[in-house]
Amino acid sequence: MDKKKLAVPLVCHGHSRPVVDLFYSPITPDGFFLISASKDSSPMLRNGETGDWIGTFEGHKGAVWSCCLDTNALRAASGSADFTAKIWDALTGDVLHSFEHKHIVRACAFSEDTHLLLTGGIEKILRIFDLNRPDAPPREVDNSPGSIRTVALLHSDQTILSSCTDTGGVRLWDVRSGKIVQTLETESSVTSAEVNQDGRYITTADGSTVKFWDANHFGLVKSYDMPCTVESASLEPKLGNKFIAGGEDMWIRLFDFHTGEEIGCNKGHHGPVHCVRFSPGGESYASGSEDGTIRIWQTGPVTQDENETSPAIGLTGKVKVTADELSHKMEGFHIAKGGKTEEEATDA
Repeated sequence: MDKKKLAVPLVCHGHSRPVVDLFYSPITPDGFFLISASKDSSPMLRNGETGDWIGTFEGHKGAVWSCCLDTNALRAASGSADFTAKIWDALTGDVLHSFEHKHIVRACAFSEDTHLLLTGGIEKILRIFDLNRPDAPPREVDNSPGSIRTVALLHSDQTILSSCTDTGGVRLWDVRSGKIVQTLETESSVTSAEVNQDGRYITTADGSTVKFWDANHFGLVKSYDMPCTVESASLEPKLGNKFIAGGEDMWIRLFDFHTGEEIGCNKGHHGPVHCVRFSPGGESYASGSEDGTIRIWQTGPVTQDENETSPAIGLTGKVKVTADELSHKMEGFHIAKGGKTEEEATDA
């Protein structure tokens, strides 16, 4: 039990409002990266291993609800309450394209081949944009039963996954026909849906339950009741033997995948936890909270002796570059100006 109390996270400051989405890139030749979405309207890019801030994507005029990186971490995407989804150059921070919507965009995802962007939101329409022809009208799938909360592409981009804000279940759509091929039934609305790296499981959080589904045959594999209402859950990607969940009680809990037994509990946030994600190698995981911070936790116990000063990574105007391979990602990135007044974000 003592080990649970000794966990010391990397604390990443910089957002001025709640952090509502996190996304890790796969491991690239330059390492791996973490992007965060916040109601402060400015997604941020960080070194996924150290939490060091790389840059801020500036251009949205409302809360940013969703963010992601493509397979090579060369481009970022974000969905916002300003009725747009934007594609960004992750090396320079420049906007490459802005896709107009008629209402708030709550979710976005790159295709596996990085050529497509999938979006969903309050409009109840799934849109697929061709990034090779960004000015062309998107493909639309418009019979979602409610406002869209999460989206993902799986099965080599042949299947769309979506969940709704106001109704339970996860829907799986055939991309070619635009029809629902399967519904994964849940009692509460699904606030988090993650397809794990090898495409084997879909991890969902609904109400106070975390469920694991077979991503190919769609059967329910495991379902565990949580100690509180959880908003997000993530499965360890390498061994698949543990998972994390975070929610309204402000704690991030670590569980055994096979038994559901709680094996760790990390405390430190000062507000509800909105998002949790494992890093691509499984050696750490990140949490984003209503308190505006991101915390990166080591999967193994990190004691105060091993880490004498509790690290806090913030926007100091200088970026600590800990590896040469980050240098090209730094060049030309628009560094956010210290102390700039954040434009008031529009909440959904």
